[in-house]
Amino acid sequence: MKSIITYIAGVAAFILASGLASAQPTIYPAKAQERPVAITGATIHVGNGEVITQGTLLFDQGKITYVGGATTVPAEALTIDAAGKHVYPGFIAPNTNLGLVEVSSVRATVDFAEVGENNAHVRSLIAYNTDSKVINTLRSNGILLAQITPQDGVVSGQSSVVQLDAWNWEDAAYKIDEGIHINWPTVRFGRFGGGPSNPEAQKEQVQAEIAQLEGYLSEAKAYAELGGDKVSNARFEAFRAVFAGDRQVYVHANRATDIIAAISSLKRLGIKPVLVGGTEAHLVTELLSDNQIPVIVRQSHSLPYASDADVYLPYKQAKLLSDAGILVAYSIDGFWQQRNLPFMAGTAAAYGMDKEQALATITSNTAKILGIDDRTGTLEVGKDANIIVSSGDALDMLGNDIERAFIQGRDINLDDLHKQLFERYEYKYGLIEDR
Repeated sequence: MKSIITYIAGVAAFILASGLASAQPTIYPAKAQERPVAITGATIHVGNGEVITQGTLLFDQGKITYVGGATTVPAEALTIDAAGKHVYPGFIAPNTNLGLVEVSSVRATVDFAEVGENNAHVRSLIAYNTDSKVINTLRSNGILLAQITPQDGVVSGQSSVVQLDAWNWEDAAYKIDEGIHINWPTVRFGRFGGGPSNPEAQKEQVQAEIAQLEGYLSEAKAYAELGGDKVSNARFEAFRAVFAGDRQVYVHANRATDIIAAISSLKRLGIKPVLVGGTEAHLVTELLSDNQIPVIVRQSHSLPYASDADVYLPYKQAKLLSDAGILVAYSIDGFWQQRNLPFMAGTAAAYGMDKEQALATITSNTAKILGIDDRTGTLEVGKDANIIVSSGDALDMLGNDIERAFIQGRDINLDDLHKQLFERYEYKYGLIEDR
């Protein structure tokens, strides 16, 4: 991946050129929790379907110590009166290139893809930029964790889960190199499909790509079984943890035919993947359910995939999959749109899904898929204190008003560039007084 010096220089050049380097306050990562904290009188959404009214939540040294009704609060605790407010687990954004790109039109700030088709050995984590100004906009809407994911090629590379309040990528790491991402080869009809304009030629090309991918995966499995003591291959080595059951495979596919082909092919190699995208996943629910394949639904605020499909299908798809017994989580394309993640779940609730079940699509379900549910995703004793407090319904655009947020018990700063610019121009036009 590109030199970090080039990356920083590009970001700095953009900021200076755009005038964003004006005297805006610096947002520092929060210090470790120093004393117990009690949130009282709130409606607590545990994340597993349970809701506690007028509840109390205690946490200390970064871990939740109590969740339930009114209880005795330690004398030394910081008490937050949250009467009439809502408390949620921190939201989790899967499948995002957050921190790998700052300004799409400035090449020096784009670092989410590597040259070549097979980059299984590439680690997105080491390119993650904790100084991205986009990160703070996500925290302001309740997103506290994210899966940083590489893109492009057939095998894009390895993703990692990070917490969104850190000095550097080492501090940010929450679960390192937890998955490898495969973009299943597919036919792209039309002039702008990216392949031969002849459909038959495209099909032949796709079949060749699939055969090549399957051959590589078979060799990677053989390599893992040999032990790799005498020879070393970085691309094969990346899959060793997959075949040992310690690393997830995420297969990106949308068409029903591609989903069937991908699951069948990977199953023959002993790999049970997570499906990402799944535009037509609702057409193959039996296959997904029988093989216990989780689905990360992408970009539900969009038009349906086909001109004759139900116009509301993207809003309903998560419920259709969930009703079929499939574990579902939400994601959004790109990086800056991730701040709208809570509203994907809110839309699902508006179109038939139970409200707490919808909340799970951005909390507990996502944590299960990413393999971090032992640490986060729900507000339960012993788990990390990744918590948000909202004055209203956090899944609703009008109600989402995050007043406090804690990552591993640390009281994080919820300021961001959007808020700073809003206040700046409020002052300019005399809507607020000088502070």
